[in-house]
Amino acid sequence: MGKPSPTPYTGPEVQTPETIEAMRIAGRIAAQAMAEAAKLIAPGVTTDELDRVAHAYMCDHGAYPSTLGYRGFPKSLCTSVNEVICHGIPDSTVLRDGDIINLDVTAYIGGVHGDNNATYLVGDVDDESRLLVERTRESLDRAIKAVKPGRQINVIGRVIESYAKRFGYGVVRDFTGHGINSSFHSGLIIPHYDSPHATTVIQPGMTFTIEPMLTLGTHDYDMWDDGWTVVTKDRRRTAQFEHTLVVTESGTEILTLP
Repeated sequence: MGKPSPTPYTGPEVQTPETIEAMRIAGRIAAQAMAEAAKLIAPGVTTDELDRVAHAYMCDHGAYPSTLGYRGFPKSLCTSVNEVICHGIPDSTVLRDGDIINLDVTAYIGGVHGDNNATYLVGDVDDESRLLVERTRESLDRAIKAVKPGRQINVIGRVIESYAKRFGYGVVRDFTGHGINSSFHSGLIIPHYDSPHATTVIQPGMTFTIEPMLTLGTHDYDMWDDGWTVVTKDRRRTAQFEHTLVVTESGTEILTLP
């Protein structure tokens, strides 16, 4: 299903007002599809049911689920439970009381993509996991506030990593934020740690995602045989939040708000 890989993006990272307006629509649909699926989250629900709801919402609103067929990915969103860092594939897995689950939804409409994710609590969740989720969301909020034209991309990872270190959390390094526009992944890399290589200067009109993945233990990971599902090497829990942003003259506009 799907092509082996998409055609590499060769266009600019700074987008036209028309592209940005189209991305507002895509982002809004992605955010609302995620919110609709999240309404079902409860003990006893399968991750396949969440996929079904998000898929139907996007199709009903004229969008295509960007993940469906992407490099062969078989479903319309990613469902990453507990120790799954990212790219969990929806299936017959049943959510249990005390789980945490990340939903990652991307919508394609009008020739552009909108990408977001969030981690949700299932039933009665222990304090350690609940705090991890709250602080991961806070790390994204802080990173968004740090984005200003003229700064380098590495300011994003510096803010996230310094905040995560206060709690002894790991910061996943090998999976990053990315440029997004007419391409799902444009080639622009947004590390969530302080990378000396992330020296690209932020400019108004750039569009990209920030999506920190914080862990209770190590940032090292294993990959399942399905070629997608990424789990923490120590099998401790992990949380993630993501927005698609456009850089403005003074900061950012979040494009993935329902």
